[in-house]
Amino acid sequence: MEVVPLTSKHYPAVKAIFEAGIATKNATFTTEAPNWNEWDAQHLSICRFVVLDAKEVVGWVALMPFSNVPAYKGVAEISIYIAESYRNKGVGKKLLETLIHEAESNFIWMLQAKIFPENKASIALHKHFGFRVVGVFEQIGQLDNNWRDVVLMERRSQLVGL
Repeated sequence: MEVVPLTSKHYPAVKAIFEAGIATKNATFTTEAPNWNEWDAQHLSICRFVVLDAKEVVGWVALMPFSNVPAYKGVAEISIYIAESYRNKGVGKKLLETLIHEAESNFIWMLQAKIFPENKASIALHKHFGFRVVGVFEQIGQLDNNWRDVVLMERRSQLVGL
C-alpha cells in the first residue's frame, strides 16, 4: 500500500468510499456526496491523500478550513474515510501519519476532528496520534430526525505555531 496525493482522477473512488461512510449513519451529517467541483471547493488544496492498494483507492484524508479569518489560517478540520474492507488494516494510520507531517510542513498548528461518539474506531485512531477530546457537542444536529452528539477532538503541533 502506498500513500499518494489525492487528485481529481481519484475522486470517483473517493466519492464511493465517502458514500459508504454516509450510509453507516455514524460518519457524517452529510447525506449526499458532492460532485468533484463542490468537494474540491470545500477542502484545502494542500494535504489531500489517498492510500492505494494495487492501484485501488482504499482510503482518503483531506483538510477543510476551520475559518476564513486570517488568525485561524493554521487551523484545519480533518475528513478521513476508509473503505470498509480495509478498516483495521493500518490504512487510517498511514493516512493520518502522512497528513500530520504534511500539515506541519504547511504551518498548520492545530487539527480538529468532529466525530460521532458511536464511531469508536475513529476516536481511537485519532487518540493514537495525540488528539485529545476537547468536549462533546450535545444534540448539535439531526440525522434522520434523530439528534446526534459530536465529539470534538484536537491535536496541537509540537513543531509549528508555538
